[in-house]
Amino acid sequence: MSTPLEQLDWSRYDAALFDLDGVITPTAEVHMRAWARMFGDYLAGRTDRDRIAPYTDADYFAYVDGKPRYDGVRSFLASRGLTLPEGGPTDPPTAETVCGLGNRKDALFTEVLEQDGVQPYPGSRAFIDQLKQAGTPMAIVSSSRNAPAVLTSAGVFDHFDTVVSGAIAHELGLAGKPAPDTFLHAAKELGVPAERAMVFEDAVSGVAAGRAGGFGLVVGVDRGAGVEALREHGADVVVHDLEELVR
Repeated sequence: MSTPLEQLDWSRYDAALFDLDGVITPTAEVHMRAWARMFGDYLAGRTDRDRIAPYTDADYFAYVDGKPRYDGVRSFLASRGLTLPEGGPTDPPTAETVCGLGNRKDALFTEVLEQDGVQPYPGSRAFIDQLKQAGTPMAIVSSSRNAPAVLTSAGVFDHFDTVVSGAIAHELGLAGKPAPDTFLHAAKELGVPAERAMVFEDAVSGVAAGRAGGFGLVVGVDRGAGVEALREHGADVVVHDLEELVR
């Protein structure tokens, strides 16, 4: 059952854990374009392309959003009944492997970020400014290896006490969302038990991770996944923008 905003008791929580893309910054849009271009090019190059449904934005939310890069590749390919060799993280972007496609997408994302930069959502900036002023410890928990670069580009890196990026998760052997491992690691880094921490997520895999980790409050941010989908996967509260939480 969802919790009305006016009934939230903020004093119950000692830390805030945020997903990055789609919650703090609109980099989800950059990711969406990079995924669409990568999968579009890949499918167009297959000899059996006429028998495969094209990639759409709905596929982003269903199979890719919030997951580690290679997991997203596997998930989408499976949705089309396709398999590729796994390859390895050092595969070049031209390789026809799971890792190669993931690295191709990452290269496209980096290209767009360097060209255009990124700014935080105004409402998200206002909310994290409020938490920082209140002295609330904050963490970024992102499946993206690019999280530090995005935070730096957005000018908010210094708001966060720890950043658990995809690179850190890989280094520590932490399972990606919807497993709660990365969120639990961030809470441990902040010295706060899960039941005293808040999770802010825009992906169904992310809110599922927050619920699985036993966090005190899971806030869904609806940037396209859908209010009901976020609630069904574990969000206690769903907002359309973090500005709704500014007091």
